[in-house]
Amino acid sequence: MFRFSPPMAVRFRTKKKLKCITSTFLFILITWSGLYLYFHMQANKMLVILSPGFAADEADSTCLPAHQSFVKALKRNYPDVNFVILAFQYPFRKSCYQWFGNEVISFNGGNNPAKVKMLLLWVQVWVKMQALKRRNKVIGLLSFWCTDCALIGKYWGKMNRIPHYSWVTGQDAKKQNSFIRVIRPKTNELVAMSDFLAAQFYINHSIRIEHVIPNGIDISLFGKYDMEKHIDIMGAGSLISLKQYDIFIEVCAELIHHFKQLNIILCGAGPEENKLQEMIKESALDDAMILTGEKQHTDILYLMQAARIFLHTSSYEGFSTVCLEALYAGCQVISFIQPMKSDILHWHIVKTKEEMIAKAIELLQNQNTSYTSVLPYAMDESAIQFMKLFGC
Repeated sequence: MFRFSPPMAVRFRTKKKLKCITSTFLFILITWSGLYLYFHMQANKMLVILSPGFAADEADSTCLPAHQSFVKALKRNYPDVNFVILAFQYPFRKSCYQWFGNEVISFNGGNNPAKVKMLLLWVQVWVKMQALKRRNKVIGLLSFWCTDCALIGKYWGKMNRIPHYSWVTGQDAKKQNSFIRVIRPKTNELVAMSDFLAAQFYINHSIRIEHVIPNGIDISLFGKYDMEKHIDIMGAGSLISLKQYDIFIEVCAELIHHFKQLNIILCGAGPEENKLQEMIKESALDDAMILTGEKQHTDILYLMQAARIFLHTSSYEGFSTVCLEALYAGCQVISFIQPMKSDILHWHIVKTKEEMIAKAIELLQNQNTSYTSVLPYAMDESAIQFMKLFGC
């Protein structure tokens, strides 16, 4: 049978044309895929926040209220960025849930987990971060406290060339924080919540913190009430030894001798509640003082707006959120710890219990004492400062 065979030149031109068409198609496919992946990743910018715990649901206002306000401020000011919170220990369940438009992934590490359980927890967090990176453009990592969260964040970020910052917010600045030796943070990787914490970190760990981004408050949480100041003395916080509420009661017992009648409220719950109840009875403060137990965050803010003086007796404090909230509610604040180098209007720093008593008497007796609202720092500004570190 006769078989037609095209000339060699024709066969060569046909192969060349097919090769050219194939190359063009592959080029278009690769370019399109690259552009799709680029814009998809741009649309999925993500900041991963590592925290020991976080709110169990949207109704939980008592778990780290300041950090809740911070995450809300991030989302409010950067709606196009996905914020994912990895909660190591609390809530006490493994789950993935939405919290005011943010994704929270909890690992149920529990309080003070054993070493083996802690290592397993860290592995689980590491694997989850790898999965998040495959689907999103992770622009940065932020750890609340410079502890195990910062340990994972530091080395995972280093391996993946993603910037990581630790927000030093409290007792992580103390000398007892053994994680610092393992993390070995650089000065530009640390952010202090206050000047006080930056100074404490240098004293205890010989590392100067480069950035200070102060704590702030969310003013939208405050109702617009024109309230009479019918609470003379107020306190709020966890009833633990660190907060020194025994001193709070001793101060109030002394103040009772100088004033015919005082209305005193202490909000909070904790292991020292029974001890404090006994102290209230022994100090004959039953008629003047109420220990309310745990209250919702919004309820505490409501009471603050009716208070004249807010006493904060804590022996150590990074940058007290309740003090900032009390200032905005129109209280005069008295505490032992000065958070910032510069003075803050209506916030009085004392060194001893006797000085606290004297300052409270002075403020209560003075008819010209001002109870106007003061806003030293807003949480929106804190959120913006952080995002600038991540190039946003």
